[in-house]
Amino acid sequence: MDHSSAHLMELTSAPIVTTVVDSAFTHVAKEQSLEKGEKLMHNKEQHQQAAYYKKLGESIKNYDDVLLFGPTDAKIELLNLLRADNNFSKIKIETKQSDKMTVNEEHAFVRNYFSKR
Repeated sequence: MDHSSAHLMELTSAPIVTTVVDSAFTHVAKEQSLEKGEKLMHNKEQHQQAAYYKKLGESIKNYDDVLLFGPTDAKIELLNLLRADNNFSKIKIETKQSDKMTVNEEHAFVRNYFSKR
C-alpha cells in the first residue's frame, strides 16, 4: 500500500484475488486544488486521505490477522488510526517495509509471511 492505492489480498486455499482501493486524491486533484491555494490543497488532501483510510479500515475489520506492507509510511499512518479505534483491538495487525512489487511478488510476499506463522 501507499498513499494513492492499496492492494487487498485474502489468503485462502484458492488463488489469491487482489482488489485495488484507490485514494481519491490524485495528482490531478492536487494540481487543481493547488491552483486555488496551498491551504485548500492540504485540507482537501487530509479529508480524502482520511476517507481512503476509513475505506481500508472497513475492509480490514472482518479479519483476525492483517499484514500492511509497502514502500511508504502510509501503512504506519493506517496502523496508528486503526490502533486508536477500539473496533480493531482484537485484530492482529503487523506492518512490513517492502519495495514496490508486481502483483505476483505481492502474492508471494503474503504467502511467505503467513506460512511462517
